[in-house]
Amino acid sequence: MSSNRGLNKVMVIGWLEDEPEVRHTPSGRAVASFSVATSRNWTSSEGEKHEEKEWFNVVAWGALAELCKDRLAKGQQVYVEGRLQTRGWEDSLGRKHFRTEVVAQELIVLSD
Repeated sequence: MSSNRGLNKVMVIGWLEDEPEVRHTPSGRAVASFSVATSRNWTSSEGEKHEEKEWFNVVAWGALAELCKDRLAKGQQVYVEGRLQTRGWEDSLGRKHFRTEVVAQELIVLSD
């Protein structure tokens, strides 16, 4: 049986690296951009402790972007739920760039 359905969902709990940057589209719609850092700790079989950090680029639109502007600050812990999106563009020198982002659909502030 063939299905046209797919699943694109991501959930991240981490810390804001900086204040959200909020801009407005020409039509006036707000868009917020920020980075969330997560860390994973483990101990090797030799007993060495390791930490691995991962950064997620997040974008939020509309009312959620306004909420980000009003409520988020550097260092806060947040829960972000959304979908992954990769966008591409070409710079003035003709070089292609790509960026994968979490497009936020739900955001919960976990710390002040």
